[in-house]
Amino acid sequence: MTNPPVPPAPGDTAPPRSLFTRAGIPQPLSWGYLGLLVFMTGVGVEAGFLSPYLEDLGIPSSQVAMVFTVYGITGAVAGWLSAALSDLWGPRKVMWLGLAAFVATHVFFLAVAIPSESYPLLLLGYGLRGLAYPLFAYAFLVWIAAVAPPKQMGSAMGWFWSAFSAGLPTLGSLTASLLIPWVGERGTLWAALGVVVVGGLLALLMVREPTGSTRLAPAGESPLAGLTGSLTILVREPRVGAGAVVRMLNTASQFGFLVMLPAWFMHEVGLSNAQWLRLLAIMFATNIVTNLLFGVVGDRVGWRATVAWCGGVGCTVSTLLLYYVPSAAGAQYALCVLVAVLYGATLSGYVPLSALMTAIAPAHKGQAMAALNLGAGASTFVGPLVVSLFRGPLGVGGVVWIFAGFHAVSAGLTLVLRTTAAADSGPAPRTSAHAVATSATKGL
Repeated sequence: MTNPPVPPAPGDTAPPRSLFTRAGIPQPLSWGYLGLLVFMTGVGVEAGFLSPYLEDLGIPSSQVAMVFTVYGITGAVAGWLSAALSDLWGPRKVMWLGLAAFVATHVFFLAVAIPSESYPLLLLGYGLRGLAYPLFAYAFLVWIAAVAPPKQMGSAMGWFWSAFSAGLPTLGSLTASLLIPWVGERGTLWAALGVVVVGGLLALLMVREPTGSTRLAPAGESPLAGLTGSLTILVREPRVGAGAVVRMLNTASQFGFLVMLPAWFMHEVGLSNAQWLRLLAIMFATNIVTNLLFGVVGDRVGWRATVAWCGGVGCTVSTLLLYYVPSAAGAQYALCVLVAVLYGATLSGYVPLSALMTAIAPAHKGQAMAALNLGAGASTFVGPLVVSLFRGPLGVGGVVWIFAGFHAVSAGLTLVLRTTAAADSGPAPRTSAHAVATSATKGL
């Protein structure tokens, strides 16, 4: 005799039927993830070649680095403001603003600033363009946070960062390597505009979820209050400030390398433009995969140890190898790819940082994450600024040593980010570091 079926306990829910839901993607926003991937692919098309292209136009390398520095500063501001504007207007309107701003500023950059070969116009055009993509991308991140169920939040955020980094710079660099031989650098930049528009419209027209069209902040609550708190927590809780510094040092080398290494690999090492772009794509494709790996490692051996040793110490070594191996071996493509893969993998060692930050300030997790994002935004201009200031007097090798020093300092700072014994050793049951902390490796 068979037993009758046991009715579900109160609060139990049926297993999710949607493939997206099973994968951790909120079903109503699924088109938005695809749109983000396409959008960021268009944004990332230029990542591997814009710096040497501007130098070939006769712009000195120090000025090119400063152009990227200004771009990083405005991008950090836009990323910082995207949440406040989403609270005021709703994420959908902010995404429309970001898409429109990208179109306007990209056209100005291509049609006016580049043909003029004027340094002030390049600063203005590219700097203004830095305001655009963070408004689109990070407003969608706010939308995800407003819609995803709590038990699905970590994986939903993880998919956001996978789509973000798969586009910028991975698929973007691959796209450039295919287009440049056919239409040249200028034509490729124009094609990137079309890719961005397609991705933006795909997300904005195909996602019908209503929450994103409404104000998110409660009535009577100032959306700037949270931003103020996320600044003051840097003083109220110095360990959060130290964590923000670690986050800044984390990807400063990445953004500095995007300015400095393209020309160095092509002009000094001897790679072709297509080889460099493929190398860049492989580097960050590795990073996408190893993000998940080091999340699991953090869960097993501890967040703090993973960030300090795999991220900080690992990147100290891999940063130096990324310079010295190609310098010694020349255009041995397999060796260049090998050290690029090592660098991309060790960057993922910083993945558990945001889980560690929320454990440091468990009563103010939102403010701690905002402080972490401030560090992420700072890295986007600190890296190019270092290149701008020191490439001339110290050369490429000297700048590489500065970035290696950044990673070494980040390892030391991480070792003092002590919380409780449980938090140091890993998450509480049913909490995943790689789900919660994937955002720690991404910048604006």
